[in-house]
Amino acid sequence: MRTVAQAATTPAIIPARRALLGQTQDGSMTFALVFPGQGSQSVGMLAGLAATEPVVKETFAEASQVLGYDLWHLCQTGPQDQLNATERTQPAMLAAGVAVWRVWRAHGGSVPQQMAGHSLGEFSALVCAGAIDFQVAIDVVRFRGQAMQAAVPLGQGAMAAILGLDDTDVEAACAQACNGEVVEAVNYNAPGQVVIAGNTAAVARAIEIAKAKGAKRAIPLPVSVPSHSALMLPAAERLRQRLASVAITPPVNIEVFNVDLARHLTAAGIRDALVRQLHSPVHWSRIIQRMVAAGARTIIECGPAGVLTALNRRIERNKEIRMLAIEDATSRNEALAAMAG
Repeated sequence: MRTVAQAATTPAIIPARRALLGQTQDGSMTFALVFPGQGSQSVGMLAGLAATEPVVKETFAEASQVLGYDLWHLCQTGPQDQLNATERTQPAMLAAGVAVWRVWRAHGGSVPQQMAGHSLGEFSALVCAGAIDFQVAIDVVRFRGQAMQAAVPLGQGAMAAILGLDDTDVEAACAQACNGEVVEAVNYNAPGQVVIAGNTAAVARAIEIAKAKGAKRAIPLPVSVPSHSALMLPAAERLRQRLASVAITPPVNIEVFNVDLARHLTAAGIRDALVRQLHSPVHWSRIIQRMVAAGARTIIECGPAGVLTALNRRIERNKEIRMLAIEDATSRNEALAAMAG
């Protein structure tokens, strides 16, 4: 029988041991990039980064060629309600994530071992991993936003963040509030933060029930569609048809985690995951936990606002796991320095 020391030096065991320690084959620590989705947009976003990085505006110009309007101008001048319209928000957030990725790479930032995106951010992750062409993806997410809005007319759907309540209590509040309508827990963002979505009246009922159950806060979100709820099934079917003609090359050297917590290794699997995520919950807490378990010791957010980074710090309390966000020149330099060190 081999001793523990003998087993640890067996060649077949060494790669698995390194993975457990968060190391690559050469012994270096691994890192991950994550990309935000809707909700992180704001008028003026990435202006500071664009002031020193021409590639930011160049990226938005590429997107504008597809869209037929000046996406950068919309992001810088608004109005906010137009930027919040889902068919505009989605291209804007995709362009923002890709722009920050290009800045990262232009300054020598290395390719991560893992990527993930929150909801729409999955498209950003797939573009940056080389799976989907950027301009093709811009057109797809515009279509995605249009299909989502068409599925639920403006004013008939809503989303809200429930804070300070256990997941099971939020789910129970939704079940109690349905009354023949749809309201579901759709984003498990962090411990004590779950987003619900569905018909407007049902979401309002669920908010009151959640408060009665002890929720610290219940905040209606400034979105125009109830993402990830069953109300998105018609949009998902339209997206399935649109994606059928989209060329997808599965990433080889980067693990891209999807909202279903899986890594899809075929074009068909990626297409199916992108369709299903429209009407399925985002398990962000578990995605971050999976990344850390797979070896990530630094997780960097590419995009404005730093919303995911704040969530990530609540999900993973280990102070040795670094959570960083790139949205301007200062935070870019901090992330580069952290990886160099």
